[in-house]
Amino acid sequence: MSIWGKILGGAAGFAIGGPLGALIGAVGGHFVDRLKSDSEGGRENQKSVTFTIAVIVLGAKMAKADGHVTPDEVSAFKEVFRVPPDEMKNVSRIFNQARRDSAGYEMYARQVAGMFKDDPAVLEELLWCLAYIAKADGHIHPGELQFLRGVSDIFGFDQATVERVTAIAMSDSETDDPYVIMGVPRSASDDEIKAAHRKLVIEHHPDKLIAQGLPEEFVEIANQKLAAINAAFDKIKRERGLT
Repeated sequence: MSIWGKILGGAAGFAIGGPLGALIGAVGGHFVDRLKSDSEGGRENQKSVTFTIAVIVLGAKMAKADGHVTPDEVSAFKEVFRVPPDEMKNVSRIFNQARRDSAGYEMYARQVAGMFKDDPAVLEELLWCLAYIAKADGHIHPGELQFLRGVSDIFGFDQATVERVTAIAMSDSETDDPYVIMGVPRSASDDEIKAAHRKLVIEHHPDKLIAQGLPEEFVEIANQKLAAINAAFDKIKRERGLT
């Protein structure tokens, strides 16, 4: 079953619990089945569903951060999710419920941070999805950047991670600073740069992320992030004459 069948065809909140589950429960009249958390692979299913709902809910909270949702951001949101047309209405219900919800984003971010505390690369992928949506209109609004920093703090990331993730989201391989995207200083040695690239590729390879809870529906967007990392590494190699 696709991630959309698990979420939108089931009372996912029953399995997830916490603030995210409560928010889904508020929309629960539209969902009739139950995602059984004790089924085979239930833990992996639960983490995949949590990741997806977290991006929807935190995306909605981020939309409130800059006060409006642009058509470009809507398009980016759809690109991140690859939502089937017949399910977009249900996704919109979750998104709008989160926007109307008076609670801040912090408790939702803490819940997902707790679930993925042993899988920081998945949390970084979630943060990047949010940054990707934020930059859709060509820049990241100051309110959105503050939001991303707040989520990053809850996830336990340092400032360098925020800079790297937002740089990747804004990446134009011909103009952006490849050292920021790689998360290394310009003074780094050739060996340090190669080691950083190997580490990023291993940590953020889509197959590994899926094993840690990233839904398969997000593979294409994960591949885009990995491509940006590889493009930055290639640019540095050209500049330094590395092979």
